[in-house]
Amino acid sequence: MTLRPDRNTPTRGPRSLIRASIAMPVLVALAACNGTQSGESVVEGTVHVCSSCHGLEGRSISPTFPNLAGQPHDYLVAQLKAFRDHTRADPHAHTYMWGMAATLSDATIDGVATYYAAQSPAAPTPGDPGSIAAGKTIFAEGVPDRAVPVCANCHGEKAAGADAIPRLASQHPGYIADQLVNFASLARNNEIMHENSINLTPEEIRQVAAYVGSL
Repeated sequence: MTLRPDRNTPTRGPRSLIRASIAMPVLVALAACNGTQSGESVVEGTVHVCSSCHGLEGRSISPTFPNLAGQPHDYLVAQLKAFRDHTRADPHAHTYMWGMAATLSDATIDGVATYYAAQSPAAPTPGDPGSIAAGKTIFAEGVPDRAVPVCANCHGEKAAGADAIPRLASQHPGYIADQLVNFASLARNNEIMHENSINLTPEEIRQVAAYVGSL
């Protein structure tokens, strides 16, 4: 099977080619599962593949790969379909997830999302108390003089998310910070989050990330 990039796919350098060579056997395995096994077996096999990056039951040990455990079902479905359809194109999405999601059917996506939504969330990440306190203020109050809204209005007081709104609580602070930078630069195209993040300073981004990661 040959993967053909579309016209908007960035030129691949040596690191991307290495990642692609590693991912290809997994991608072929997923395609085989989708074609020959029962729906339940496909979901189990897909979750097993996901665990190599996202950790046992969706609790990742690397900030490169987000925790999936406890994420809302609808959010996971939306993101997996966006990876599959190439409508989410931030750097890590393109490098890791476009290929991994390419063969997933809607039924498999629903099953994977159901599995991870039912798992217990990851443990909080300890951090600098001053940064966490500053991040809590931004999360709960926003930054009114720069039109930064209250994060809790959408993500909930405990940052647990709901429906298509992601859980931020106990997510890797480094991952949260990277995504806020992606939203601000439109590397990850989301109009609402672009407006919410573009006026945050780099330090404020780190503070918010430290706070939600500590929950």
